[in-house]
Amino acid sequence: MSDTSKRTGIFAGDDPFALAQSWLNEAEKTEPNDPNAIALATVDPDGLPNVRMVLLKEIEADAFVFYTNYNGRKAQEIDASGKAAFVLHSKTQHRQIRVRGIVEKEDGPKADEYYASRSLKSRLGAWASRQSEPLSSRSALMAEVAKVTAQHGTAPSRPPFWGGFRIFPLEIEFWADGEFRLHDRFRWCRPTVENPWNITRLNP
Repeated sequence: MSDTSKRTGIFAGDDPFALAQSWLNEAEKTEPNDPNAIALATVDPDGLPNVRMVLLKEIEADAFVFYTNYNGRKAQEIDASGKAAFVLHSKTQHRQIRVRGIVEKEDGPKADEYYASRSLKSRLGAWASRQSEPLSSRSALMAEVAKVTAQHGTAPSRPPFWGGFRIFPLEIEFWADGEFRLHDRFRWCRPTVENPWNITRLNP
């Protein structure tokens, strides 16, 4: 590692996942809603980027996890490239975390557990939505919700087309606002997930 001796205060620590969790914990105290919202970026087969907001549901010891419909465009693009990036921006804390890395599915017991923790309406909505496909009307969607409610009742199992993605970062950047736009930035990089981190302070 490099530049570690100069990382004090909010940037201190040798574990970027613990640091990210601490920043998110602080944002949860001040953000008015969805402090865990991230702008998730993928690319289509032609290399054209796509970005959308999703909710970051867990910061693990070595990865970041979110959940979605596997038939949607973002999931299809992740499946094709095996890569994704996101930014988590906290307006109230004047900080952001940028992540780029490789991705794998989380469609086992942890996905089942998270699905079961959601509200019943959200669980039924996951069954009803054909994410990213054309929709004729709102009433057609609600009719589909009524249909799956009749089919699955009050204890629906997790749909086979719905689950999580785990992002293993190759790059994490921690950014904090500074006076006169002289921001503080530290980038953690590694060529593979097996390699140790190299830490560099960046110009604003």
